[in-house]
Amino acid sequence: MKMTTSDFTTTLLVDQTPAEAFNAINDVRGWWSEEIEGSTDKLNDEFKYHFEDIHSCKMKLIEVIPDKKVAWLVMDNYFKFTKDKSEWIGTKINFEITKQDNKTQICFTHQGLVPEYECYDICFNAWTGYIQNSLRSLISTGKGQPNSTGNPKTADEEKLLADRK
Repeated sequence: MKMTTSDFTTTLLVDQTPAEAFNAINDVRGWWSEEIEGSTDKLNDEFKYHFEDIHSCKMKLIEVIPDKKVAWLVMDNYFKFTKDKSEWIGTKINFEITKQDNKTQICFTHQGLVPEYECYDICFNAWTGYIQNSLRSLISTGKGQPNSTGNPKTADEEKLLADRK
């Protein structure tokens, strides 16, 4: 099997501890969406995300190593805007936490989210925003910028909502 390097990945460095980063990652409502249903912090927990009628998915926590790693499996997914309804299904989302000198590095990888996907550009921009802005802010200030009801946080989501009207 050929190793692929085209999976979406983004990395951030914060001043907080690995434990603080780990806790923030597991507070999915604090950085991704306030409308998460289900538990988001223990092995085998399952939760649902939805944004309007544009995107919904079901995640399962398949790896939880305190202060080191969190991994989600995408069990189900729906994008209103893609022809291929299987995009994201079966892909994995990894958060790897490492100590870098006196900082903490979080490497976020969405394994299987590749440039060939219809959703790639939108997902690239959305994940970058959620990780680099909202998650970073949650870790460093205690307050992220998750979606709240009817309040999209990225330009791409704004565009999708506008396209819909």
